[in-house]
Amino acid sequence: MTTRKTEHHALTVNGGVRLAYEVTGPPDGPPVLLLPALGRTAADWAAVRDELARERRVFALNLRGHGASAWPCAYSLPLMRDDVLAFLDALGLERVDLVGHSLGGVVAYLAAAAQPHRIGRLVLEDAPAPLPREPVIPERPEGELAFDWAMVLAVRPQLDRPDPAWLADLARITAPTLVVYGGPTSHLAPASFDEVVRRIPDARLLTLPYGHLIHAAAPAEFTAAVAAFLAR
Repeated sequence: MTTRKTEHHALTVNGGVRLAYEVTGPPDGPPVLLLPALGRTAADWAAVRDELARERRVFALNLRGHGASAWPCAYSLPLMRDDVLAFLDALGLERVDLVGHSLGGVVAYLAAAAQPHRIGRLVLEDAPAPLPREPVIPERPEGELAFDWAMVLAVRPQLDRPDPAWLADLARITAPTLVVYGGPTSHLAPASFDEVVRRIPDARLLTLPYGHLIHAAAPAEFTAAVAAFLAR
């Protein structure tokens, strides 16, 4: 099969926030949107993107504060959620499958709860439930970063002490949902994933024991599981 070229684009949403994204796959293929983790960019999905793009139109988005997207100094999880929904509006995508890793998974389930009719199927890769957890003060890595450190300082407290409404809102999600847990070597507690599965009406749990970076550690196995789930 001919390898399709990955296109790089950007558009402006939410009053001037520039969002950079990659897209590949057949233009008439079922659309799927990939959301990366904290500090990661769309390029992080390359192996998954290229495999899914054999049959699907695959979009990989840089969240605000990441990569070539805007670094606007205004950051919150609800703003990221609204960016994603505005991104779908801007591209005329009425309904997509949505895959999110870690922070991207949190943004994904917030979007799926806010506008359930927009999401066909939902995949959450090692994404924590919106439950309070012990805060850890982040340490800035040395050198130049591909993300805005101010974004990290803004969203980490929201991940540690989430809005209680977010947990209740998981019940609003209508999309069949695959919750992928990285197993014992993930830094996230197993109970977090059990809670997400319990709260989302049509959710199932899959454990792939590769730690937090499942799709990087085992791209073929992760992508095969996601592709099979999306095809159901």
